[in-house]
Amino acid sequence: MALFLGIDIGTTGVRTAVIDAGQSLVSTCRVSMAVPDLLDGRPVQDPAVWWSATEACLETQMVELSAAGRSPSEIEALAVDGTSGTLLLAGAGLEPVTPGLMYNSGGFDEESVAVVAAVPPGTDSASSIAAGPSSALARLLFAQNLPGAGRAEHVMFQADWIASRLVGFGGVSDENNVLKLGYDLVCNRWPLDWFGGAGVRLELLPEVRPVGDPLGTISEEAARRFGLRRGVRVVAGTTDSNAAFIASGASRTGEGMTSLGTTLAIKLVSDRPVTSPTHGVYSHRLFGKWLAGGASNSGGGALLTHFSRRELDSLSRRINPDQDAGLDYYPLPRRGERFPVADPDLKPRVSPRPESDATFLQGLFEGIARIERNGYRSLETLGGPKVVSVRTVGGGAGNACWRRIRKRIIGCDVVSVAAEAAEGSARIALISSRNG
Repeated sequence: MALFLGIDIGTTGVRTAVIDAGQSLVSTCRVSMAVPDLLDGRPVQDPAVWWSATEACLETQMVELSAAGRSPSEIEALAVDGTSGTLLLAGAGLEPVTPGLMYNSGGFDEESVAVVAAVPPGTDSASSIAAGPSSALARLLFAQNLPGAGRAEHVMFQADWIASRLVGFGGVSDENNVLKLGYDLVCNRWPLDWFGGAGVRLELLPEVRPVGDPLGTISEEAARRFGLRRGVRVVAGTTDSNAAFIASGASRTGEGMTSLGTTLAIKLVSDRPVTSPTHGVYSHRLFGKWLAGGASNSGGGALLTHFSRRELDSLSRRINPDQDAGLDYYPLPRRGERFPVADPDLKPRVSPRPESDATFLQGLFEGIARIERNGYRSLETLGGPKVVSVRTVGGGAGNACWRRIRKRIIGCDVVSVAAEAAEGSARIALISSRNG
């Protein structure tokens, strides 16, 4: 039976997963890597770190696969995902000529001003995604002026660069990774009419392919390096969060996924794109449907400003999740919100504080659940479908008390799922093979 490989490039590690044609997980592996450095106070990472960790992970994965009674020669196709918005500039031979500017690097104010000045009035999709001082487009403009950038021939996202090392050529990306760079998914084109005016080196822009579209076959060098057979297909991947969505199993219109990590992010399967700059909403295209969503600054980080992880577990056992605490909270770790309202000056609202810590935590849980509910309602108001079920991933997914509170407040079934991005990328490889 054929096998399919997914590679997930994260911030602190690389994970791989191998699944069979029935989507059953056969083997998985993870290798840690050094945390990002700082360049002028902005997080950056040497792309060589990504590749070294990928090599080590693939080597170990092939050993683990053989130990599971399967052969690396059974792998038919693979896909790569990476952190959304992390990019670098590379030369003709795919050698990095800049560091990798991480997804959470910001403060590109001058570059943002240039973008805003160039965006035509009414260009909502571009202005909402590509015009901010933390946007991928502002990051690109900054990278173009770094030492060595004059030798660049490609702008590449993290997933692009790893995939290019496997096929032996660059210049291609996927529809999901390029979205935050300003690619117009509705018209299927780069907005060259104003990109040039913003200062973008147009010759760096990649060809854009749908997720799962074949990029080519693995190079002979990579096949020998990892013990793979020649002819293994490398297909266009996606971002890490979209890969996790695929791994969650959600696929039908109205099915949502909430990631409860440091922040709260939601995605909802829609039959049409949903975009709103004022609500921090944008949509990815994926296998003929759309993933509408946004990310709030609320989430686990807001809880950890008040309680330790151990306290969260202990206090949760003292809460009655079926009875509302009657507290009108909007938990945030600091001033500023992105979604479901975009308000950089919004202050956290966590008072009055009751005497009971358990009641206070319940109020925080309920406040974040209302933000989640309002996020899904905003997507519906803006033209998306009504949410019918929610799958949950991330550190907060395992809290049974919080899950019952969220089910009560959102008003639909809420379940916790294990959704590793690497497994989602493996599913992309499988779906691509099924589609021929």
